[in-house]
Amino acid sequence: MSRPRLTQDDYTALAEFRYLLRSFLEFSENAAKQAGLTPRQHQALLVIKGYRHGDPIAVGDLADRLKIRHNTAVELANRLVEAGLVDRGHDGADQRRVLLRLTAAAEQHLAALSGAHLDELSRIRPTLEEILRRSS
Repeated sequence: MSRPRLTQDDYTALAEFRYLLRSFLEFSENAAKQAGLTPRQHQALLVIKGYRHGDPIAVGDLADRLKIRHNTAVELANRLVEAGLVDRGHDGADQRRVLLRLTAAAEQHLAALSGAHLDELSRIRPTLEEILRRSS
């Protein structure tokens, strides 16, 4: 099924959507830095907390969720452990699998950041909904 010819409104909606996404990412990066985290650390903490309703996550799954190479996820996990943000353990069923879980300090950082992010999403929601409505 071929898509009808794109209109100026289609291009405008795509451009506005991209701008809104980039603005949200900039907000997120700045919020993480203000909390003393790198944006990648914040993203990792969110992935770990949100994975399968809070189950510990394997390093390989963290890599997949962050769209990074496995060895990069291992390095990130090492830095998170060193910073006291993540505990590392082995899977009881498979000792080769390394599982990650947030520490209490990470939970506090993440709660504050997530609250700010939800507030920002609420602020941009009407614009996002309008863009999506126009593009459907």
